[in-house]
Amino acid sequence: MTALMTVLGIVVFVVGLLFSIAWHELGHLSTAKMFGIRVPQYMVGFGPTLFSRKKGDTEYGIKAIPLGGYIRMIGMFPPGEDGKISARSTSPWRGMIEDARSAAFEELQPGDESRLFYTRKPWKRVIVMFAGPFMNLVLAVVLFFGVLMTFGISTETTQVHSVQDCVVKASADTDKCPKDAPKSPANAAGLKAGDKIVAFNGSATPDWKTVSKDIRRTTGPATITVERDGKRLDLHANLIENQVQKYDGKGNPVQGQYVTAGFLGFTPARGVVQQSFGQSADRMGDMVQSGVESLVSLPGKIPDLWNAAFDGGERKADSPMGVVGAARVGGEVFNLHIPPSQQIAMMLFLVAGFNLSLFLFNMLPLLPLDGGHIAGALWESLRRACARVFRRPDPGPFDVAKLMPVAYVVAGIFVCFTLLVLIADVVNPVRLT
Repeated sequence: MTALMTVLGIVVFVVGLLFSIAWHELGHLSTAKMFGIRVPQYMVGFGPTLFSRKKGDTEYGIKAIPLGGYIRMIGMFPPGEDGKISARSTSPWRGMIEDARSAAFEELQPGDESRLFYTRKPWKRVIVMFAGPFMNLVLAVVLFFGVLMTFGISTETTQVHSVQDCVVKASADTDKCPKDAPKSPANAAGLKAGDKIVAFNGSATPDWKTVSKDIRRTTGPATITVERDGKRLDLHANLIENQVQKYDGKGNPVQGQYVTAGFLGFTPARGVVQQSFGQSADRMGDMVQSGVESLVSLPGKIPDLWNAAFDGGERKADSPMGVVGAARVGGEVFNLHIPPSQQIAMMLFLVAGFNLSLFLFNMLPLLPLDGGHIAGALWESLRRACARVFRRPDPGPFDVAKLMPVAYVVAGIFVCFTLLVLIADVVNPVRLT
């Protein structure tokens, strides 16, 4: 049964992956056709074609390797300075440029002169290239909000899980009470496991974040209203200052760091709680910020990845994962001892996170990524605007093909990084806890 559920989880993730890729390419396809650009191919996957069908002037198909997808648009790059599509050269760098330019005009047919990508205004090209990543962002937002507001998320609640017997610093190696340690304020006030805190000093406490803030900024007498056995009780505690865990601005604990704050002395229970629209928006903002920070810090994680892949080093929880690693996690999700609804929620979260990563990654202003083409169109627009202001001749389309040598270097780096992540995902994968 474990193996069956693992395979099922992997299959569900792969289906979500293929849909995400198809959804991304649909953004490019629909906007390209909207602006009259001819698109000969719309493909999901790479390698040998498993299935294809031609409708109109576009071939739609699925390929064998589900690691990406593409659409082919006629005239991605303008002709060379001599007005020709290609002119051979012995220079390897020039050859790259000419090969890219030639490929952009493959399957050129009579009448296509008015349907070339590079002939569209820069703002239209920006829309076409941005539409793909934007579709991933839309899907990520819909899935994140859907899961948070419908299924809910596991989080600390206002219910009491356990009460500390005495006052112990957060940095202590043990929870055992030292000799002559005073009772914790919660213990002295009569707080019990199972109590639900509904108010603090007369102010409602709808969530754990509110309870924690109220406690940490309070020392001295405080009235804690709880629900116990269907009744409301007012408990009177005398909060003290103590060393407690430090949290960052997102509410995550900062490992090994502590602060001095108000102390009551209990552990909250965890539960699956549906989030409001506002709470979901806050969490979505945190996820986007975390995604940007992870993308920026990616180069610094390469040494740890190398150690995890080849030297048996620890694979950290925030280590980059590839498609294989994410599929493996998908298989583990369906083996967790949690309700099926939460397994579905976690799988949707995994697909949503993948789509958010696709959006952020593709927006990098580097060829061959979508962001590189967007940057080229914006630069062309700026050049033409400056020419108009200074009454100079129109400089014409910006020749993005001249950047293809750089694009090949970037692509090479991406391929090497992808292989490193793949090896780490196989020999030392990130595991759910």
